[in-house]
Amino acid sequence: MGNPIHFYWRFNREVFVFVLKRNTTLKWILLSPAFALTGILIAYPLAYNFYLSFHSWYGSATRLPRFEGFSNYIATLSDPRFWNSIRVTIVFTILALGIEIVAGFFIALYINREFRGKNFIKALFVFPFAATPVAIALVWRNMYDPTLGVINYFVSLIGRVQPVEWLTKPHLVIPSLAFVDIWQWTPLVVLICMAGLEGLPREPIESAQIDGASKWQIFRRIIFPLMGPTLIAATMIRSWDVIKVFDIIYVMTAGGPGFASENLNIYIYNTAFFYFNMGYASSMMVILFAIVLGFNIILYQLTKRGNEKS
Repeated sequence: MGNPIHFYWRFNREVFVFVLKRNTTLKWILLSPAFALTGILIAYPLAYNFYLSFHSWYGSATRLPRFEGFSNYIATLSDPRFWNSIRVTIVFTILALGIEIVAGFFIALYINREFRGKNFIKALFVFPFAATPVAIALVWRNMYDPTLGVINYFVSLIGRVQPVEWLTKPHLVIPSLAFVDIWQWTPLVVLICMAGLEGLPREPIESAQIDGASKWQIFRRIIFPLMGPTLIAATMIRSWDVIKVFDIIYVMTAGGPGFASENLNIYIYNTAFFYFNMGYASSMMVILFAIVLGFNIILYQLTKRGNEKS
């Protein structure tokens, strides 16, 4: 008969599954807490934010939101500071996301072999993105310091006398901030790509090797096409965070110098909690949500087409 506890657990599980299959009402009753929690934590904030985007409200407890129609959206689309924040968001996203995906993929290719310490290397990759973004931002802000920062010390070793003001020069601040994001999140892309590489079928690669194909031909015609869905999945995962990055930029520059590093999230935060223009900030949040949703729909369609071709 075996272990009576195991038998009892398996028997009750089979009875429970049988009851669920026969009783649809019970199934929905058991799922209702999950639906309620989803509605409270996700659906309601989104709906209320959409509602506020059509109203004028400055966070007053004594004054109700006043309906303004599309005036917030019209004002947003004619706001130069809004378009500057869009430009900063796009530049930061392209720079950080592009380097993370490309570098992560090729690092994964390089270490996708058996060698001593491979598991230790994998464990090291976890540390950067396991740390809190605020702590990372504080460390890198000190490293970028023009007088005491270690980065300027290494720059001085190659002959530069004047310290580089990484975070106070408009043309340097976005690459400097993007490098912090790249340092933190490229290891995650490496791990995703390594999982994809380890799951590739060996037969096409071995057949190509037998036929005398070069490493470049195997990579271009077999490995890279088969890794397409994995790379798109990694791009989707990282794009959610890169587009809405806030903490690193806010801690390191707060959007400065001037508005040179003020992305859309920083601008929304300042509008809502410094100027208390909740309706205007909500309209920008709706636009940001539409941008993220649209970008990921495009990536999903690309993934779907790639799977259909394969």
